[in-house]
Amino acid sequence: PNAFEPAKGPDFALARSSFVMDWDRLRIFHDVAEAGSFTHAGATLNLSQSAVSRQVSALEDSLSIKLFHRHARGLILTEQGELLFQTVKDVFHKLAMVESQLSETRENPSGPLRVTTTVSFGSTWLTPRIKEFVETYPEVDFHLILTEAELDLGMRQADIGIRLTPPRQPDLIQRHLLALSTHIYASRQYLEIHGVPKTPQDLNDHKLIVYGQDMPPPVPSVNWLLEAGADVKKPRRPALHVNNVYGIYRAVRSGLGVGSLPDYMIPEDVNLVKVLPDLAGPTIQAYFVYPEELRHSKRIAVFRDFLLQKIAESKG
Repeated sequence: PNAFEPAKGPDFALARSSFVMDWDRLRIFHDVAEAGSFTHAGATLNLSQSAVSRQVSALEDSLSIKLFHRHARGLILTEQGELLFQTVKDVFHKLAMVESQLSETRENPSGPLRVTTTVSFGSTWLTPRIKEFVETYPEVDFHLILTEAELDLGMRQADIGIRLTPPRQPDLIQRHLLALSTHIYASRQYLEIHGVPKTPQDLNDHKLIVYGQDMPPPVPSVNWLLEAGADVKKPRRPALHVNNVYGIYRAVRSGLGVGSLPDYMIPEDVNLVKVLPDLAGPTIQAYFVYPEELRHSKRIAVFRDFLLQKIAESKG
């Protein structure tokens, strides 16, 4: 057959359909395939389960094929769905590489830089330090995305992730940033009313604020406060569950109770007291991660060096 003659059969039908595929629907399809369910993908995309389902169904209708087998336990890619999933991933990776190269054709770092991290670390440690970076590199269009969800860096939901657990996504470059210690804190007003715990067992008599179970915790053993010195036969009952560490911080500051917090969140002039200072919680490791295709990005390099400088200054 002529090399320039279009292919026939199912592959040709899929190729013709691809010209009308919607990029937004492809991104949603990718996230659904990664998550294995409409609900989990919706949480990542900030869309309702029904909206995600409608977009995937519309994509299937435009292609006249089924992309998923629907089961009570979740979704499984069909053979055609697996083919499209791998293709979409490859295309977005290539687009990310081109975007990075086009954005940095000049000597100075420039272009968009999207950084994601947790709400607590971003709002209390990182945000106060960003002013200097933005003023030093005015041509970098800086975006800070604070979320407890682990955004897909390979799909360019962000360029850089500052993660408080080792990255699970493949093909990511990672560098250890720093170790973050955690302790128990309470407000001075709370301790004046309820007394200061002298031993871990005394926590049985206090109002505990812990991380909720509605969403995956940002780090393992986040609720170690429930177990420290506790009687296994009589589990502690928290006064409040909050699915956000910054929310725990605000609740503790309000005088509601006692909570476990990373030390970096506590300013010197705040009304919080470290309770049982010799009792430390799990150490949290922070990592600087980014996709392989951004290895040579000037924006990545200058922001990494900036963070390392700020960390060194905080230790000094």
